[in-house]
Amino acid sequence: MTIIGYALLAVTVFTLDLLIKNYIEKHKEEGTSAPACGGLIVVHKYHNKGAFLNLGEKRQKLMTFVSLLLTLFMTVVFLTTFSFRGRKLLKTGLALLLGGAYSNTYDRLARRYVVDYVSFPVKNKKISNIVFNISDFCIIIGALLMTLGQTT
Repeated sequence: MTIIGYALLAVTVFTLDLLIKNYIEKHKEEGTSAPACGGLIVVHKYHNKGAFLNLGEKRQKLMTFVSLLLTLFMTVVFLTTFSFRGRKLLKTGLALLLGGAYSNTYDRLARRYVVDYVSFPVKNKKISNIVFNISDFCIIIGALLMTLGQTT
């Protein structure tokens, strides 16, 4: 895959998540939830004013600055990887991570919060209360692929 293919992957993640977030913002009330996919997931509208697990929610400006700084740093890392031959896992991981990072950073800049909208109805209350978005999953998967891509 070329740099354009990886960039398109990042843009696809960003666009898909943004479309879902916009839909959630327009059609759902904050604090409400509804089962979906046969009860495998729960759809919410949750405004996360911090980072993961609301870390730093009382320091929104700092979280926005850190998010922007890390996203820009990872963009530079992403661009420099194209001087390496191969490393498809690393590049795919970076593309997923960046698509998610751009989406969540965009939310922090434009909305002043990140729209989260999906959780899993498991027996463990602490886990079932965590609300995610597609960007969060792409960041996690991307980081995992990057780690695996460093070793191959």
